[in-house]
Amino acid sequence: MLDRLPFLVGLRYVRAKRRNHFISFISLTSMLGLMLGVAVLILVLSVMNGFDHELRTRILGMVPHTKIESTEGLVEWEALAGRLTQRERVIGAAPYVEQQGMFSAGGRNQGAMVNGIDPDWEDQVSIIGQHMRQGSLNDLVPGEWNVVLGSMLARQLGVGVGDYVTLLVPEASITPAGVFPRLKRFTVSGIFSVGADLDANLAYANISDMQTLARLGDAVGGLRLELDDLFIAGSETQDIVNELGPGYRGTDWTFSHGNLFQAIQMEKRMIALLLTVIIAVAAFNIVSTLVMVVTDKRADIAILRTIGATPRSIMGIFIVQGLAIGLIGIAIGVAVGILLALTVSDLISWFEATFGIQFLDAGVYFISDLPSQLQWDDVRDIVLAAFGLTFLSTLYPAWRAARVQPADVLRYE
Repeated sequence: MLDRLPFLVGLRYVRAKRRNHFISFISLTSMLGLMLGVAVLILVLSVMNGFDHELRTRILGMVPHTKIESTEGLVEWEALAGRLTQRERVIGAAPYVEQQGMFSAGGRNQGAMVNGIDPDWEDQVSIIGQHMRQGSLNDLVPGEWNVVLGSMLARQLGVGVGDYVTLLVPEASITPAGVFPRLKRFTVSGIFSVGADLDANLAYANISDMQTLARLGDAVGGLRLELDDLFIAGSETQDIVNELGPGYRGTDWTFSHGNLFQAIQMEKRMIALLLTVIIAVAAFNIVSTLVMVVTDKRADIAILRTIGATPRSIMGIFIVQGLAIGLIGIAIGVAVGILLALTVSDLISWFEATFGIQFLDAGVYFISDLPSQLQWDDVRDIVLAAFGLTFLSTLYPAWRAARVQPADVLRYE
């Protein structure tokens, strides 16, 4: 019977109504604090995981993992692409010609990066084909000077499919009449949308047309490579350049978006640390609750000691009581946090549609919707951390309870 004493008495103390309502209020506050801390931590980490996932799948699905270029341009690029795709970590290759320029239409101007691509090769290294809102990459036929614009870029220029845009490139043409900037009129044949900042500053044209515009002849600007693991891009790029020898250079995605990825990872760690403080504060409230309960139950402790309860059993009573309070708060927090993590994207979308408010501007936050990805490893770590803090919070009050001397208490009863 005495072996079950800590559980029976500890759980009874949790359910019992107390004469001191302040103790009940502190217990409720502790429980709500744990619930709030756990729920918010699960939600925030899920949103950060969502940002991380969107960065990998959307932005890094459009941005090349690795680019291999030559100082004189690549002429026999097909042979080089076949050679590089034989490497174990390279799963795709595609040629490109990049040209920074400014689009103009109807008096509106907007800068953008124009990628000259081969539609037959592009699917190996990019997800652009999966995000066409209008038109198709196959409409980029050589000699027709068609262009595919990002949705935000098209909206800023006020154009749609079938409209004309003029591309001004930062190179001059010398004519008998003087020096003029190089201009070329394109027909908008498609619009894509990935829900990221790339929608505002990226366009695609046929690689043959861009070779003509850039005066490259049969050469291309370089090869874009897709790797099986984007986190090895740096070392793999260096290995490829070393293998190809002088005259070749390579860059990887970390040069353009590495800082963003590192910022998300750092923010996730810092936010987790800060929100854990909420759990720690709630756990500290359990210390206050149990200390007051020990003071309130000194007579009960003395009686239990006189009938044979050991100091260890007395400690167990208050550890069980504190853990019960903590586990209830943690369980409710986990349930609420998981529910919010699974529905926050839909809730934000409904709120934006109902009130006409946009929370995330893709031009600022890289994506236009609030992503959320629940990871059970995070839930496990949060529960273990909260349980650990709760357990530590019960030790001091339980130790004080075990030190109560029956003779000193019962002398005045």
